[in-house]
Amino acid sequence: MRSVQTTLLVVVLLAVGVGVMYLKVRQLGLPLLPGQIEPVWSIEAKIEFNAGGSGAVVNFDIPDSLGGYLQLDEYFVARNYGLNIETEKRDRRAEWSTRRARGKQRLYYRTEIVPQTDPAREQEKTTRARAPKAPSKPVYKEPLASAIKDVLGEARAESADVFSFVSQLLVKLNNEAPDGNVLIVRNNLDRKSEAWVERLIYVLAGARISARLVRGVLLDDRQSNQATVPWLEVHNGERWVGFNPSSGDKGYPDNFVRWSVGSEPLLNVDKGRDANVSFAISQYSQSLARIARDRASASKSWLSALLLFDLPVGTQNVYRILLMVPLGALVIAVMRTVVGIPTLGTFMPILIAVAFRETELLWGITLFMLVTSAGLSLRFYLERLQLLLVPRLCSVLVLVVLLMLAISLISARLGFDRGFSIALFPIVILTMVIEHMSVVWEESGAGSAFKEGLGSLFVAVLGYLVMTNDHLEHIAFLFPEVLLILLAAFIVLGRYTGYRVTEIIRFRDIVETPPSHDRPHS
Repeated sequence: MRSVQTTLLVVVLLAVGVGVMYLKVRQLGLPLLPGQIEPVWSIEAKIEFNAGGSGAVVNFDIPDSLGGYLQLDEYFVARNYGLNIETEKRDRRAEWSTRRARGKQRLYYRTEIVPQTDPAREQEKTTRARAPKAPSKPVYKEPLASAIKDVLGEARAESADVFSFVSQLLVKLNNEAPDGNVLIVRNNLDRKSEAWVERLIYVLAGARISARLVRGVLLDDRQSNQATVPWLEVHNGERWVGFNPSSGDKGYPDNFVRWSVGSEPLLNVDKGRDANVSFAISQYSQSLARIARDRASASKSWLSALLLFDLPVGTQNVYRILLMVPLGALVIAVMRTVVGIPTLGTFMPILIAVAFRETELLWGITLFMLVTSAGLSLRFYLERLQLLLVPRLCSVLVLVVLLMLAISLISARLGFDRGFSIALFPIVILTMVIEHMSVVWEESGAGSAFKEGLGSLFVAVLGYLVMTNDHLEHIAFLFPEVLLILLAAFIVLGRYTGYRVTEIIRFRDIVETPPSHDRPHS
């Protein structure tokens, strides 16, 4: 029964720990390797107009849904203008206003975006909006009415559903060798303009198909002063799908960022002349971990509550060390349970490894051995005085502090600043190491004392190498649920009943069966 409970508990811990890690990587894009970077796109809209000296009101459409991209932050720059963000029917518009403006005016809006971790899924969310009401069939005038009727009839005969119908219609209307009906529908319009998309929406209304104008920005930092790109979106009763209005191709360009939806003007300027807006695109790289943090905050995911970035920086630094202690404990558990290396206490080696983080490894080992050997010598001298346990420990503590102080002063004289770091050694740890080694020496002899001391130092070195590994520290800080996986590992080790490696080596002569040389007598 206990075996079943243990197995079930281990499986649950592993499932939760690995599952949360997977969700963080999948949904937030948290990196599994330190030092990874990801591009961030910055889109700046520059609004220019001429003011006549009176008040001015600028109304500009700003993005609310970017499709396959996520907005990290946005900035509004306009001197001497008040700002108000209006939201109506999920459409966000920025309104700048001022009481007095004269001459050339410039206002800026900038947004920083990154690709969604699952662009296809986010695009699907955007396109699965509430089904619109089918448009009323317009009353066309001749000869446009006959031309639209013929074009729609031809496209309908060559299609099977709404999307194939729209695709066939766009191909016909963009034909390089158009017939008379197509020429009438085109009306000499630029097929890359918003007016052409509006004409397509007008034509599709004749088939009672819902369509809308979408303005987008192409992420290309090689061009300056870009304009928005008009796109056509069609609804089939279930979802919106984009079409290239000048070719009929289904879908969107890979670098297409949705900026606004609908025929409402992108920019309105009250009491201003010659208003225009242009876009500038730039790209820079940023730490993938920081982007994932901003992505979690922007998406308001519940996983953001499991990140440690919201803690104060000093607390974060503490947890960067604290979260590595269980990994060091795993080293101790394996070394003692599976390998069989003796140590001074259970967690003494890992505490020594923490001290090595401050002194660095080689110098830390030297200082540890120097202070411990000197402390042992003084400890045996105190033994002759036959002191009680607590006063004796306090006396060893004072001697350890004096030793540390002496080494630091000698280092200062020699100009060797590494000697100062010994003051960072936990004095209580060194005191207990010296006391424990002296007790083992008295009870089991010098060999056992040195064996446990060297075993502790060896395990401390392994723990130090694990606890200072950049990759493991990165994983532990970004994915603290790894502690659940470690807990499962400790439970498995706790049920281990096999031979230790040192026991197998020690008793190998008993385990090996010698060959038999006995022969039966005749």
